[in-house]
Amino acid sequence: MASSKLRFAIFGNEYQPKKSASISSLLDYLNEKGAEIYIERIFYDFLAYAQNLKVQATGVFDDYNFDVDYVISMGGDGTFLKAASKVGAKNIPIMGINMGRLGFLADVLPNEIPEALDAIYEGKFKIEDHSVIRIEADGEPIEGNPFALNDIAILKRDNASMISIHTSVNDEYLVTYQADGLIVTTPTGSTAYSLSNGGPIMVPQSGILCLTPVAPHSLNIRPIVIKDDSVITLTVESRSHNFLVAIDGRSEKLREGTMVTIRKAPYTIKIVKRLGQRYFSTLREKMMWGADQRQE
Repeated sequence: MASSKLRFAIFGNEYQPKKSASISSLLDYLNEKGAEIYIERIFYDFLAYAQNLKVQATGVFDDYNFDVDYVISMGGDGTFLKAASKVGAKNIPIMGINMGRLGFLADVLPNEIPEALDAIYEGKFKIEDHSVIRIEADGEPIEGNPFALNDIAILKRDNASMISIHTSVNDEYLVTYQADGLIVTTPTGSTAYSLSNGGPIMVPQSGILCLTPVAPHSLNIRPIVIKDDSVITLTVESRSHNFLVAIDGRSEKLREGTMVTIRKAPYTIKIVKRLGQRYFSTLREKMMWGADQRQE
């Protein structure tokens, strides 16, 4: 059984104004339990001023300034990734409530909020450790958070011609990708951008990464899976003399010739899963994986 005095930090999507009933349900439940509730300031302002909700919370916080027992993400997978980037190495478990569409990471439906919170208070849940990767750029600063739960992508800019990505793994030359880009994905991110570019689905905690090219010029270049303790080094040639790096979807511009290193982070992201949840069931339900459309 969990302690009756738990602390929660709540992240939310301020672009979903029709979801206030679910947010009120969450806050009412936690207040009835006597929980300490801290809400990200941007989300709090949205609820209190844009939605005119009476928000009963212990306090608000900015950026990384929270110390709680659990984090709750209310939104889609994008909101979950944002919450994960703020949690970082804090080792705080995250529960995702799906207020969007697919909700692969945020897998608690709004009508399941009481049940999911009951599970936390009753200790009837498990914690999954999901690997994280980080990017370093030699001689170029990464302005934002350099860590990614899903993926890090090297991409051409705008309508520029395809780029050349010289790639080595553990100091051994692999190949030069002539492509629109290259995605380095964790198992968590394998059902996202990488999958849409022909990458494989990788089961979480499988200890691997995948390099998936984006629109490669050569048809004999395919995704390749490597161990997640590998060190990937990349240098890029581009006619525009710069390129983009997308870290869980957040883009930064780097100069041509910058050496980029991608490696496993020294921490994991802990995700709350209710007992009975199974990864393959989620694949079938969320992604219609293996469904035969000929059958009615």
